[in-house]
Amino acid sequence: MPDLYPVDYLLLGHVAVDLTPTGKQLGGTVSYAALTAKAMGLRVGIVTSAGVDAPLHLLDGIQIVNIPTETSTVFENAYTEHGRKQTLHHRATPIEFEHVPQIWRDAPIVHLAPIAQEVDMTMAGQFPSSWVGVTPQGWMRAWDENGSVFAKAWENSEQVLGQVGGVVMSLEDVNRDLELILWMAHHTRLFCLTEGEDGAVLHWHGDGRRFRAFKVKEVDATGAGDIFAAGFFIRLRQTNDPWEAARYATLLASCSVTRVGLQGIPTQREIENCKMEVLS
Repeated sequence: MPDLYPVDYLLLGHVAVDLTPTGKQLGGTVSYAALTAKAMGLRVGIVTSAGVDAPLHLLDGIQIVNIPTETSTVFENAYTEHGRKQTLHHRATPIEFEHVPQIWRDAPIVHLAPIAQEVDMTMAGQFPSSWVGVTPQGWMRAWDENGSVFAKAWENSEQVLGQVGGVVMSLEDVNRDLELILWMAHHTRLFCLTEGEDGAVLHWHGDGRRFRAFKVKEVDATGAGDIFAAGFFIRLRQTNDPWEAARYATLLASCSVTRVGLQGIPTQREIENCKMEVLS
């Protein structure tokens, strides 16, 4: 392993190899969020598990601790008239706290980003010097013996919700269950729900506010929620203003859907324009 240096933004979760009609693509929350944090000027580190099939060279400039595995986590998405059908073909090695290098354990921001039940939930309370944010999608899905992915309840979620600084998830993650949304918001310091082209809703101190996205032509929404999460966590720590951070992240994510896949990572112009828009 090469020498590691301290990071500002630490991500824990699997990168994914996504099977698409045009071939294999690098995916997963850690990929999109890490590249967004890097674009925003932060030093970024990832603890993940990926095989030789994962194009990790696309994460150039980001420090990676890669836990040995025979194959990467591989997802395939098929879109039908009944919605998305997702298949998990392989899952890489689970991630434990012991895999986190000592030099990274006091990173200012720690982002727990599971996509396939691979991140140990107890890690929510194992970074006392850090601000911890969570995108819990991977704790809310399971799969059968054929790899067919289905939604499941997030067991023991209150143990995580009560310990972390903020949670970001999509309306689809909770199957549009408004009662569940309000319950989670009540148990979380900051709870942000992304709603695609309708923007996002931030719940804080019993108040919920909606933030509208830019009106754009959507090309590919893949990774938009991950870009939102990174933008929100970073701007929150920079400004200490959750409302401003949520508005900024909403605008940043809406820019990303105008391009395909990792090409949607924010440009410097978009990062600055979104800051100016929020402050105007």
